[in-house]
Amino acid sequence: MRRRAAAAFGALAIAIGLASGAGALAQAPASSGGAVPLALTPLVDSTAHAGDTVRLALQVGIPAGLHLQSNAPRDPALKATTLTFELPDGVKAGETVFPASIDFRLQGSTDLLAVFEGTLTIGSTLTLPASQATGDLTIPARLRYQACDDKVCFAPRTVPVSWTVRVTPKTVAVARSNDAVFRTIKFGSGGPMAVAAPPVTASAAPASANPGDVISQLARFNVRGSTGGYVASADFLKWIADTEAGVTQAGWFEGRGPLAILAIVFIGGLALNLTPCVLPMIPINLAIIGAGTRAGRRSRGLLLGATYGAAMALVYGVLGLVVILTAGSFGTINASPWFNAGIAGLFVFLGLAMFDIVTIDFSRFSSGIRFSESSRGTFFLAFAMGAIAALLAGACVAPVVIQVVLFASNLYAKGATVALALPFLLGVGMALPWPIAGAGLAALPKPGKWMVKVKYAFGVFILGTAAYYGYLAYELFSSRWVDPNSVRASVEASLREGWHSSLAEGLTIAERDRKPVFVDLWATWCKNCLVMDRTTLADPAVRAALDKYVRVKQQAEDPTESPSKELMALAKAVGLPAYVILELK
Repeated sequence: MRRRAAAAFGALAIAIGLASGAGALAQAPASSGGAVPLALTPLVDSTAHAGDTVRLALQVGIPAGLHLQSNAPRDPALKATTLTFELPDGVKAGETVFPASIDFRLQGSTDLLAVFEGTLTIGSTLTLPASQATGDLTIPARLRYQACDDKVCFAPRTVPVSWTVRVTPKTVAVARSNDAVFRTIKFGSGGPMAVAAPPVTASAAPASANPGDVISQLARFNVRGSTGGYVASADFLKWIADTEAGVTQAGWFEGRGPLAILAIVFIGGLALNLTPCVLPMIPINLAIIGAGTRAGRRSRGLLLGATYGAAMALVYGVLGLVVILTAGSFGTINASPWFNAGIAGLFVFLGLAMFDIVTIDFSRFSSGIRFSESSRGTFFLAFAMGAIAALLAGACVAPVVIQVVLFASNLYAKGATVALALPFLLGVGMALPWPIAGAGLAALPKPGKWMVKVKYAFGVFILGTAAYYGYLAYELFSSRWVDPNSVRASVEASLREGWHSSLAEGLTIAERDRKPVFVDLWATWCKNCLVMDRTTLADPAVRAALDKYVRVKQQAEDPTESPSKELMALAKAVGLPAYVILELK
């Protein structure tokens, strides 16, 4: 009954207010319980020194359909929005600044009201005394506001709010946070802000951050663990638990059997000797180096053949090491859909070469290489011929060598160090028949049409690899079909929940508080970044597991730029999203 009477009284007040045309909104009585709660987010510089000026802000989320009276309402009957500080001894407050209000016309009235809508950001500065003690300093305040809609004003309300500043010794670097918000506020005596403050926006680093400084900070941390792509909540929690327990996640080799991979590459190198580009040439090359039946003694022929084969293995091994170790950004460029599409096209070309549809043959360059008759039968000639044969590989060999080198580069970028041995092992497989043939042992099969089938088998395998890289390129292209604004909005929501938008800032805080760091590398073109934010990272269990970390949203719009490049290299990340757990050394 009382509630109905209050409602009737409110409706009567509205009618009287509209009829008067005075422009003042009807006031809902306090007894109606109509005070509107707001979403309040205090923002402040993380740390400061005694005597510093500290920036702070209060973000006020105003519910849709409502507005707050401005800090300077045109109608004196309406309650102004105010922020009043209760300052500790010695702390001095600067001017409190509000964004520019907007004009709002009440239904049935020609008068305009000055109001705030959407997200209201109030800024101020505090000056700490030179004698301020180190430790946490709490700054309390009271926000008074009155919320209205287009028909009724609710009861004014006063709510407490506070900020906490960590006052550090002069020897500790100051951590400036929330720069994206503070850059929109005109602190000082400039009066109200020229424009309303926009929502929090993510940035790769504060404007003052130096990439070199961030890299030097990274050097003081160890990578405890990393993962990437879409990871379901259960698997993500397991990864966090394994990382914290020091359990190494199974890498590519660990999960698929290193011996099996090594054996496949070795057998593949051995099988290359059975192709029409190699097998018919074995007797001819043996004759050139003076091995086989021309060696005189089997032991010498075996050594000459072994020298020839060793040169081949050494060339492939060195070639692989040079390509793999100098392609330090392979893991980064492998995240590019264009790179994967290019690799797919290359392997299509190489596969067609195995079916003789296109021609790849560098062996014609060997026609200009001549050795004197006196050098025949020497180990120098055997080694030189083996190296030349490896470099000027025929159409059957070159596609497979290129594929193994790229395959090894990809595995090495994922953390499999043993992948460095794959090109050398391919060469060992190719070299194995040469000492046997050099000793004059009739252990080699007779050339025939069956060799073409071996070559075609390699061609099918290479075309299968082309299909894999083509699918990977498609997946990467499709992952970029995403609205960048949706990704930004998702990141902004995380920043409002306590994440940091700057790696430098996060590392500074982690060093100060001796806490581990969780880094989420993202980009506006990364669809899975948005999917992870909405699923796995929104899971309450995952959020609870990450509470103990300093959480950083590091934008890696261009993964080849610092500091994202260095962080992705440390984590051996090959794409986005990538997640890294760091701890102090």
